[in-house]
Parts: sequence; C-alpha cells; structure tokens
Amino acid sequence: MLKSDLINILVAKRGVTQKQAEATIETIFESMKDALCRGENIEIRGLGAFHVKNYQGYQGRNPKTGQVIPVKPKRGLLFRTGKELRDRVNRPAPQQAQTDLPSLPESKGPGNTGTGL
Repeated sequence: MLKSDLINILVAKRGVTQKQAEATIETIFESMKDALCRGENIEIRGLGAFHVKNYQGYQGRNPKTGQVIPVKPKRGLLFRTGKELRDRVNRPAPQQAQTDLPSLPESKGPGNTGTGL
C-alpha cells in the first residue's frame, strides 16, 4: 500500500477532497516523523508501536583490510505489532468456493513421495 492509496481511501470513505486528504495524511506522517526524531515512541492501539532504540558506539573492523574503524553511536527504529493486528494477520483467510480456484498439483517436497503411504 502506498501513501496515495491511503489518500484515495480517505477520499472514498470520508468524502473529503483530494487536497484535504493529502493534507491530512501528510500532517499525520510529519507529526510521527517529528516525534520519532525527538526520540519519542509512538503507540497506536490496535496497530502497534514505533520505538526509538539507541545503539552504543563500538570499534568495528573493515572486513577487507582488517583496519579498526570507530562506529559512532546511532539511533534506529523498531516497529512492534499490536496483539490485535498480529492476530488478524495470522487468522486463516476465508475459504473461497473451490470452483473459483484452479486446481494445483500437490507438492512433492522432501519426504513426500506422492504414493499416499
């Protein structure tokens, strides 16, 4: 899904103009970016949480030359899904009518000889 898809959904479901939808999505994303740059965590119930993680500096090594290189401390982002989203993603997909799906040959992976024994 792209940012433009979110904008189109907002236009279709809420009846706002394209420009209003763009401004709304952009405001939300900019607010999230600003908060993360300040080192704040973002938690959205039902979706998940963005966490800013601080990494210590260390002495690395150039694999080609073996030269010791100092690596500066840095920050990274982690996203952890919420339970509700994780459960929804892992829920089995609804079964479609068998007539809609083309029949696929059975896989004969390791240990499956296809003999049915």
